[in-house]
Amino acid sequence: MTDSTPYTPPAIWRWNADNGGKFAHINRPVAGATHDQDLPVGRHPLQLYSLATPNGVKVTVMLEELLALGHAGAEYDAWRVPIQEGAQFSSGFVAANPNSKIPVLVDHSGAAPVRVFESGAILLYLAEKFGALLPASGAARAECLSWLFWQMGSAPFLGGGFGHFYAYAPTKIEYAIDRYAMEVKRQMDVLNQRLAEHAYLAGDEYTVADIAAWPWYGALAKGQLYEAGEFLQVHEYTHVLRWAEQIAQRPAVQRGRKVNRTWGDPASQLPERHEARDFDPPAQDPHAPAA
Repeated sequence: MTDSTPYTPPAIWRWNADNGGKFAHINRPVAGATHDQDLPVGRHPLQLYSLATPNGVKVTVMLEELLALGHAGAEYDAWRVPIQEGAQFSSGFVAANPNSKIPVLVDHSGAAPVRVFESGAILLYLAEKFGALLPASGAARAECLSWLFWQMGSAPFLGGGFGHFYAYAPTKIEYAIDRYAMEVKRQMDVLNQRLAEHAYLAGDEYTVADIAAWPWYGALAKGQLYEAGEFLQVHEYTHVLRWAEQIAQRPAVQRGRKVNRTWGDPASQLPERHEARDFDPPAQDPHAPAA
């Protein structure tokens, strides 16, 4: 339905703290910390502070893929950051990421800690650190980086654009939903045409470009994002569906998708991850009475 209420922007915008729907209590027009709290630090060099949103899943999948390739130095602690409670505005988190968004990685493996924020930057940092999942040079590297940065530039139209107005905005605005739905379908067609000719985004090899795009566009193709599959007719994008399902079958992807998740099927949740054995189901007490 079109919102027919006339609206004329004021000469000067003023913040209405009650406006903004579901996220009104954490959205604000200023940066910086709201409270003092240090970030926890586990025993591994790589410390991840995140949540299992699509941007968070990118990094946990990347780390699990690196471990699957035998890079023992990719062992990590993953601390859940409950963004709905404003944990991303703690002094410790803001020191690690002045933009107050998840995920953020702090690498303690060197003489001084290295902070890395923005999911694409984290993927690139890890790929270069371990020499994996990113072509080393030439045209192949350029193609991979192009698709990685395509995802970083395109996903805000899917998340903050379509997702917000379709799923979260307190008022359904026909123009906004129509505008962003059109753009998301265009992006899906870009992917579909690319994947009609190549197994993966950068070519024949699985790379950081796929790891970046899959949590957003793979989830959308599989009907797992905003419950918008029917609305956007995602079944039309057959090559994206093939790619999405192929990646979903990877054991490292299945593990990474669980990390820092606290919703959905309990079997799909792992609120924090500190050791590989955290993925193992809890041992059953042989003396426990039968259910």
